[in-house]
Order: sequence, then structure tokens, then C-alpha cells
Amino acid sequence: MNKSWLLLLIMGIIGMNGVNAQEIMKLYPGKIPGAIAGPATYKQKETIINGKVFGLSKVTDPSLSLYKADPLKANGAAVIICPGGGYAFLATDHEGEEVARRFAALGVTALVLKYRLPSDTIMTDKSFGPLQDAQQAIYLVRKNAAAWNINPAKIGIMGFSAGGHLAASLAVHYGDSKIKNPEGLSLRPDFAILIYPVISFTASAHTGSVKNLIGEKATQLQKEYFSNELHVNAQTPVTFLVHANDDDTVPVENTILFNQALTKNKVPVETHLYQAGGHGYGMHNKTTSDDWFQRLQEWMRGNHLLEGKAN
Repeated sequence: MNKSWLLLLIMGIIGMNGVNAQEIMKLYPGKIPGAIAGPATYKQKETIINGKVFGLSKVTDPSLSLYKADPLKANGAAVIICPGGGYAFLATDHEGEEVARRFAALGVTALVLKYRLPSDTIMTDKSFGPLQDAQQAIYLVRKNAAAWNINPAKIGIMGFSAGGHLAASLAVHYGDSKIKNPEGLSLRPDFAILIYPVISFTASAHTGSVKNLIGEKATQLQKEYFSNELHVNAQTPVTFLVHANDDDTVPVENTILFNQALTKNKVPVETHLYQAGGHGYGMHNKTTSDDWFQRLQEWMRGNHLLEGKAN
């Protein structure tokens, strides 16, 4: 291998791994909708592993972390990333920041959403807090599209596990606005990327996510509202899905149900089901040499999401 080429490769990898959020912004300019003052002891908590923040719990102050696209590759696409954690925790490292850096290197502007975790202690209606935050996130990205060199017609939503449920909820409930939107901007994502997602609250449900979002005494109507496969229609965004068949945490049926609903409504969808991998592997399914993010890149290119240059 040519030594100079190897040096450039190493520098590129170091540079990519060293990219941090260029801006962290509050999600709401003023009062957070539906928020109530909790006790002084209710504060955001960081989980530290090997000296690094792995994730967050008790999130009360939602924000967006902006990872700008590599200017040499910027194509105007953007993706909002929702980390998973069963609506009790946000895995902000391997299901957030690491993913954002890889998108930025690809030329896609990435934004990691730190959404509120549902709690009756800090919310008037905990079931809609995360969805409000997802709607507010896409509202902000569309509103700031020109300033961030983003094509407002190429803004997607992505989520892992319960974050996948939140992303899917936005994809099917974007018309049920829970936020102030004076400009009347579209809250519809242009594409959705769902990685081992929770989809249904009625079939093959992840009981932890159901309990944390809508509670043990939820009505049937609440369960059906958040069973996202029931609300797919012809306007649902094109979707990319990944799951492992041996997932014992969130059954693979969740992805299959959503794939079937999309296909029935003639919405373009690509689904990758791996023989193994379990749950929560982020970008690194160690049971296979296949790289699902590479498959995602090819899918995005096939759907014309990586074409063109940012303004």
C-alpha cells in the first residue's frame, strides 16, 4: 500500500471520528409545551462508561445536536436521529453521536434529537411529549434549512428501538400537530430509517416501551394510536428497515408488520432481516460481515437522496 495514501486514510478516519456537534440548540425557544415543574431532585442523569457519556435518563430539557455535512461531499440531505432506550433512557452514543458522524462524513447533515423521556412527574400528558419533540425537531430543521445548507425536500427521520417507534410515529402522525407552527411548515419527513424499531403496541409489543409511554392502564384507543402499522397510508414516507430475526427484546414482527403495511399502501420500502444480531447493536452487528449502513447508503442513493450539492 502506498504510504502517502495510507497516511491520508488514517487522517481521514481520525478526522471523521473526531467530529463533534458544531451546535447544540434548545428545541423550544420558550416554555416547553406540556411541561410541568418537577421536584428539584428530578434532574437529567448521565451514564458514563469508560469515561464517556453512553446515555441519558430523566431528560427534561430537549435539544438538537447539529453535525454538519462534510463540505466536500454535502448533498443537501439531512436526517434527525432518535436514540433508543425503551422510552426510559437515551443511548446517545452508539445510537446517536456515532451514527451522526458517519452521516456527516457521507455528506448528510445529521441532528441527534435529545427528546424528553415520558414521565407524569414533568408532563401533563407523557404519551405525547416525545412526539411533540420529534415534530418540533423537523419544524426547526425545515425552518433553518437555508442557514444549514439543507434541501427542505430531503429531510428524514431515523430511530433505533424505541427511538424507531418515535420516528415511525412522526412518519404516520405528522398531520396530527402537537406544536406551534405559525409558518405552516410541513412536519412530514421525506424518508424514514428504522433500526430494530418498536412499531406496534398491540401485536408483538415491547412491553417496556408501552408501559413507559402510555402507562399500564392505557386505553385500547391509546394502544391503537401508537401502533404505527395501523396508520400507514399512501403518503407515508419511503422507508428503510433493519432487524435481526433473533431479537428477543423487540420481536422482528414489528418490522415485518410495518413492511407489510407499507407494501399494502404501495409505499416504497426496503427491509433487511439478519439471521442474528440480537438487539441494540447500533451500527455494529458482529454476527455478520455485512454493513447495514452501506446498504442504507445504497438505498439513499437509489432514492436520489444523495444527489446534488448543498446550496
